[in-house]
Amino acid sequence: MTGELQKKAAEMLLKGATLLGEPCPYCKGVRVMEKGQALCISCGREPEKKEIQNPSRETTPLEKVFEKKLEVLSKELEQEKDHKKQQNILKTINSLLETIEKTKGKQ
Repeated sequence: MTGELQKKAAEMLLKGATLLGEPCPYCKGVRVMEKGQALCISCGREPEKKEIQNPSRETTPLEKVFEKKLEVLSKELEQEKDHKKQQNILKTINSLLETIEKTKGKQ
């Protein structure tokens, strides 16, 4: 089986795949990555796909205000032709996003 895996890995590399720096989480073997899929040359296993659960919580009134402001700024940015005004809108959006992250960290 290892010979088959090595042959497949060689074919993947010829098609543009890359060797991964991280070893296989199961056997510590060398892995090849192609199109987001990692193949271990030694055991042939791929890491299990785990869904990350995002704990559901209610959006606070302040977060709703921030979201509405982001929508307005996004529309303004889309329509603005002046580069200096675009930069100012982008700075405001960035500042707003930083504020949102800070408020989420405190909850």
